Amino acid sequence: MANDSAKSEASAQQEGDDDGDRSSNKTPSADGENQTISKRQMKKLLKQQKWEDERELRKKKRKERKQQRREGGEAQNPRKRLRRELTPSSLRLVVDCSFDNLMLIKDIRKLHRQVQRCYAENRRALHPVQFYLTSLGGQLKQCLDEKDKGWVNWKDITIKTEHYSEVLAQEDLVYLTSDSPNVLEELDHKKAYVIGGLVDHNHHKGITFERAKELGIDHAQLPLSNFVKMNSRKVLAVNHVFEIVLAYMEKSSWREAFFTVLPQRKGAVAVSQDGTTILGKEEDSDSDPGTPDQTEET
Repeated sequence: MANDSAKSEASAQQEGDDDGDRSSNKTPSADGENQTISKRQMKKLLKQQKWEDERELRKKKRKERKQQRREGGEAQNPRKRLRRELTPSSLRLVVDCSFDNLMLIKDIRKLHRQVQRCYAENRRALHPVQFYLTSLGGQLKQCLDEKDKGWVNWKDITIKTEHYSEVLAQEDLVYLTSDSPNVLEELDHKKAYVIGGLVDHNHHKGITFERAKELGIDHAQLPLSNFVKMNSRKVLAVNHVFEIVLAYMEKSSWREAFFTVLPQRKGAVAVSQDGTTILGKEEDSDSDPGTPDQTEET
């Protein structure tokens, strides 16, 4: 009998404990009544509550990681680091797009890529110029609309449908053309230098020079022959002329500017003051053999 009594007491105690466990896992429902939940559900609720409590902490940590990545990227990428140290120039560079009707669509596409390169290089330059794109319309605008819809959001560039002579003062203009007898020795930061936006494969030789004379504006050629001997006609792509000007502004040396920009396939060789060749341009594995170079100016 004693054993039966002890068992009954133990059983009652166990039932009481079970009732206590069940009562501790009750939560009020929407109608105010207590609702029994399992231990698994309770853990899930606690975990969710902890997640909500730590929301602001996670947000703060994400900001810190983002800032660390940004600082690390700038330390590794000199272009991004130097971007903060740039000094904008007052010099203006104009790409004259008034030759649209003289080009086939394949050449328009080449000009489009050259203009893109000019824009990108100017954005990365230590001394970015005031970039103008004038007489934009016709096939080139159609190509931009179809292939490069983001062009309407380009920054640090002035895009005009008007001719450059209607946008800038005539006395400020200097047309860069390889046919000019005038050799450019220094850059005048008060001037606006015009680059002919023409990919013509030598079909329209001398046209930019003739246009400059017709408008009565100054003209000049880059001092290419003074520093470089090439195995091809000294006609450069729009972006090459643009980049040479940017490089000269950074390095203050025409020789360094030419050899920094000119593609290896041009066979550029440095020329000494007495006219003898002294250095061949090193092979450039990163040069783009597809970059067009049939443009009417230097």
